[in-house]
Amino acid sequence: MDTVLQNISEPSGVLVIDKHAGATSHDIVNIVRRAYGLRRVGHTGTLDPIATGVLIVLVGRAAKAAEYLASDRKHYTATLRLGITTDTEDVTGNITSQSANIPPYKAVADACVGFVGKIMQTPPMYSAKKAGGKKLYELARKGVTIERRPVEVEIFSLDCKPAGQPGDYLLEVVCSSGTYIRTLCADIGKKLGCGGVMAALRRTRSGDFGLDMATTTDTLLATPPEERPKLLLPVERLFSSLPRLRMPAFYSRLCRSGCEIYLSKIAVSLPVGQRVRLADESGNFFALGEVMSYPSGPAVKAIKFFEI
Repeated sequence: MDTVLQNISEPSGVLVIDKHAGATSHDIVNIVRRAYGLRRVGHTGTLDPIATGVLIVLVGRAAKAAEYLASDRKHYTATLRLGITTDTEDVTGNITSQSANIPPYKAVADACVGFVGKIMQTPPMYSAKKAGGKKLYELARKGVTIERRPVEVEIFSLDCKPAGQPGDYLLEVVCSSGTYIRTLCADIGKKLGCGGVMAALRRTRSGDFGLDMATTTDTLLATPPEERPKLLLPVERLFSSLPRLRMPAFYSRLCRSGCEIYLSKIAVSLPVGQRVRLADESGNFFALGEVMSYPSGPAVKAIKFFEI
């Protein structure tokens, strides 16, 4: 439970960045930290340096939300390059095999159809996934390869069409959080027998946040410091899929004090375990709550405060 309330004068909110190629997600965090003069900045959904597009950055008190965020669908536009494999599963790696036997478009499209649905994916060695307290890419750079357990991911849709040069295909992918597009490209190439890598990647959407909401780091830094807080979206947007409880003044005061509020008192019916957005009588979001079971019945209690 989080009952320690933070300084509300500091900037706080969600910054959707259109990440540029060549930068790591941590590079973006450092830029945002300097721009807002804050140490407390985090991000959700790491993007590889080669990738561009939507990176959700949590600024100030919003950083406390990271552990409570549900896994969202991701939308990507990727370039699949057939006829080559690398040790990183993308074009930045060392070439491990090449093939001139590139199948026709229909065979590629048919292969892609086979990846729609729930599939098992083995995380690549060049990834931020940890094993024994170390990130896999740290081990890979030392020439160490370890066995990785396949995990289930879901591809909701996968559209394929020829791209600019022979052997290149543009993939439009909607997938579950945790899906490696590099690995998807490599697996498609493996299925076709010619090998494949990811040549480019752009994330166009992450959950409810799309490129239409994004700003670049250049724009951020060019914005006068006093205007930068206006670029932040409200923290509540992170929980937009959850029910919203607007409480009368008496109960919102009790809730802010850490008390549980029995659902019968506010004439609400929700299942135990349901998380909710808590708002005061004026409609101001102040905390993430959860419905819990008590001897006298179900009650909602704040589990993470974002405003006093």
